[in-house]
Amino acid sequence: MSNQVASDKLTKSEQRTKKVAHFVSEYGILLALLLMVVILTMLSPNFLTSSNLLNLFRQVSINAVLAIGMTFVILTKGIDLSVGSILALSGIVAASLSVGPDSNLLLGIIAGLAVGLLFGAINGVVVSKFKVTPFIATLGMMAIARGFTYIYSDGQPISGLSEPFLAIGSGSFLGMPIPVWIVIIAFIICSIVLYKTKFGRYVYAVGGNENATLTSGISVNKTLMSVYCISGLLAGLAGVILASRVSSGLPQAGVSYELDAIAAVVIGGTSLMGGRGRLWGTLVGALIIGVLNNGLDLLAVSSYWQQVIKGTIIIIAVLVDRKRS
Repeated sequence: MSNQVASDKLTKSEQRTKKVAHFVSEYGILLALLLMVVILTMLSPNFLTSSNLLNLFRQVSINAVLAIGMTFVILTKGIDLSVGSILALSGIVAASLSVGPDSNLLLGIIAGLAVGLLFGAINGVVVSKFKVTPFIATLGMMAIARGFTYIYSDGQPISGLSEPFLAIGSGSFLGMPIPVWIVIIAFIICSIVLYKTKFGRYVYAVGGNENATLTSGISVNKTLMSVYCISGLLAGLAGVILASRVSSGLPQAGVSYELDAIAAVVIGGTSLMGGRGRLWGTLVGALIIGVLNNGLDLLAVSSYWQQVIKGTIIIIAVLVDRKRS
């Protein structure tokens, strides 16, 4: 009888341990974000001011848009290293068509999005049809898109943008920066696509087991093509936001942005091995990266040490992912 009671106690203890482990696994990044906010609030009196938070949200919005697209790609066990360069090219094209008060706002936005979609589609074709590994395909596209950016702009920034275009990055609606509204809309649409459609299930299936997905009749090529299109389209959107926010199209914009996007996705709990992840985690991951950058700037930490800290966090996130897998 006593052995039975001890066994029951052990079972309950194991269940509690599993529940705690599950909670930490699911919501640990939220706790980490809250902890960072508390620490930075104590270390810097300027951190929790409304002006700094609005600036923080505007900065995070660009990485969040990129990271949402990157989540689709990584869920299929891929990677997209070209988003930073596509962002720059899209921003340059959108800015060039938005110079002067008589420019057409929609034309500039649509052109920027179209450029992102086009280069994303090319990535998709190279990866799905020609079976080039995503790392190599998007690495090449990173150089190609950056080259076209310098060719199109002749290496010079494009300024003199119209007021309506500038409002995309610097304006507010209902007290909230417009870029934040864009992130919310992109998140809702992408969540519906990922969680409420057959395509979303195919994305998880391709990342989980590509061969099994193929034998079950699902078009792996179409799925891969689509995820790179989504990533490119959102990179184009991020380019439009960035060009508007900095009041010019900059050919050197977006350098190393792909690393921040990948870091946000991994920190948010999406597995680099594919088939497992969540969009809300990606948003929290982008916030963690943004809060970290903002906090280190406020604390006057040198940019060299910031790179070391961010790199360390990425490695820790990957190790945690491997442990979880």
